[in-house]
Amino acid sequence: MTPQLVQLPPRQRAVFISDVHLGSKHCHAAELAEFLGSLRCDRLYLVGDIVDLWWMAQRRATWGAAQVRVVEALHALRRAGTELVYVPGNHDRPIRRLCGMLLPRMSIRRRAIHVTADGRRLLVTHGDDYDCVTQFGGLQERFGDWLYYRILTGNHWLNLVRRRRGWRYWSLSEFLKCRSGAAERYIGRFVQAGCDDARKRGLDGVVCGHIHRAGLFERDGCVYANDGDWVESLTALAEDPDGTLRLLSHRGETLASLPPRAALPARWSQAA
Repeated sequence: MTPQLVQLPPRQRAVFISDVHLGSKHCHAAELAEFLGSLRCDRLYLVGDIVDLWWMAQRRATWGAAQVRVVEALHALRRAGTELVYVPGNHDRPIRRLCGMLLPRMSIRRRAIHVTADGRRLLVTHGDDYDCVTQFGGLQERFGDWLYYRILTGNHWLNLVRRRRGWRYWSLSEFLKCRSGAAERYIGRFVQAGCDDARKRGLDGVVCGHIHRAGLFERDGCVYANDGDWVESLTALAEDPDGTLRLLSHRGETLASLPPRAALPARWSQAA
């Protein structure tokens, strides 16, 4: 995807981020803190794996000034009037025990339905529910996990060198996944599972994360919006005041967009 320099509205109607994996060594917390610090939106959806409780339980947590700035930026958004909706994923699964809880300008939900300004009803879910129809399991999956974390380590060191040379971020892992037939087939199954789930619920599309592969397009009339992650792609999904959906880079560049439909009355969101 080639970034486009598009003048964004001063305030987005909604923004969606997921797969931050805060606390793991592969999280790009500094870039996320900068992105959140420039954000102005009415509602922010945290679509799972925000804090990597699994990593923190299994390995030594990585927590420094950048991670603290992420938390402070979220608090600043809430104080400025942004409503936060937390939809926990598989790496922050224990937070699902709190689903239904309402806090000042924040709610925790197992999944939600977001209604865009132009009336589209989108299922908001992390996406790990689709693992049963996308993953192989067994030795092949364990080897894939091992290889994936080796690639992430290589990605970290490569971009450390690039940053010192003044070059912009580039995802080695995304580059390799785009050239893997097995990865593309897995992503295809995931996209189909998400669209099928939305259709069964009578909805117009799905917003998710989980697979660390950002995407925004329509398939057979169903909106598929994956907001990506802050480990590899460093992306977020945003809705403009008119209902336009945009996939944004961490620098705020538009990577992909979907125009609005004919405007209909919108009621924000509800539990799914």
